[in-house]
Amino acid sequence: MSVEPVEEAERSTHETGMPLVTTLAAAATYFSIAPGVSLNVRSGPGTGYPIVKSLPEGSRVPIHCQTPGTRVTGPYGTTSIWDNIASGQYVSDAYVNTGSDGYIRPRCG
Repeated sequence: MSVEPVEEAERSTHETGMPLVTTLAAAATYFSIAPGVSLNVRSGPGTGYPIVKSLPEGSRVPIHCQTPGTRVTGPYGTTSIWDNIASGQYVSDAYVNTGSDGYIRPRCG
């Protein structure tokens, strides 16, 4: 992370007198899952990993990092990119509307 956004946030708070939300959740960008889809969330980046939960239609997810895994075909194409949406929770990028066919977040480490 860069220090610049924090410095800018501090200056904005000081100048405007308005409090800023500083949680990671508030700063995260959320992406819609494909319409009409109930999406399985898996414990790892592939269809061989256990399902940990299912997201209902209309859900939006944050993408913390992305990693290669099982190749999947979905509404947004065929890809081997898997999106990490929380600790130990992955969804195929083929079901997430990121606006890109490639990586949009750093690789998971």
